[in-house]
Amino acid sequence: MILKNLLTVGAFTTFLFAASAFIQKDEIKTAHHDISTENKGFAVLELFTSEGCSSCPPADDLMGQIQKEYKDQPVYILSYHVDYWNRLGWKDRFSSAENSQRQQAYSRLLKSQTYTPQLVVNGNTEFVGSDRNAVENAIQKVIMSSKNVSINLSAAVSQKAITISFKTTQTDSQDKLLINLVEKKSSTQVNGGENEGHRLQHWQIVHEQEKVSLKDYHEGTVNFKLPENFSSDNWEVIGFIQNPKTGTISAVSRAIIP
Repeated sequence: MILKNLLTVGAFTTFLFAASAFIQKDEIKTAHHDISTENKGFAVLELFTSEGCSSCPPADDLMGQIQKEYKDQPVYILSYHVDYWNRLGWKDRFSSAENSQRQQAYSRLLKSQTYTPQLVVNGNTEFVGSDRNAVENAIQKVIMSSKNVSINLSAAVSQKAITISFKTTQTDSQDKLLINLVEKKSSTQVNGGENEGHRLQHWQIVHEQEKVSLKDYHEGTVNFKLPENFSSDNWEVIGFIQNPKTGTISAVSRAIIP
């Protein structure tokens, strides 16, 4: 059963829809999903979540399970922590106004309400992010129906920055390349708000996102500030091409940070 309550937040001019999910968590399973990639299909899962939302931990945990179960498959997870829960008792250290604005853009495109945990798949479909059956079905559907355009990404690390080199064959001038600096796993001891007293686990956390207009550039570089306590095995870069007017994602790639 899912109970949804309206949440009013001053930073937005619309009512924000908070999903309160009472969902029995599946046990973490070691599973291998054989996905045919002859058409180079892919699934981009964008989760909008918050440490201040009691319905979000099951969705965060599900992303960790999907990340494990679809290892080495063309499934890419990006978790955006929104900031509109911060005024309700706990400030999420991973949250940003930019992440909330991205979710609001999807709300307009998909004509959906804004709530957490919300999952958007390939920029075109949205549903409650803790719904395992919906996630599995969406992955299978988009893998078979999508076709990946080429993006070449590579990363280099200096003492102060991570430099990402990109090159793509995409020719639609309306598209943008969104390059994301992603922390693979982290946890927080929450001392306030709806999740007070709990240690929350997070996967695939988006820390920064750089947008490149493909109208002007088809290759180049972007730089991210080197995170504190950086360890290359816990960070990666995911880049995808999206039409901002339709939301459609036409390509995605990953770069390992050396």
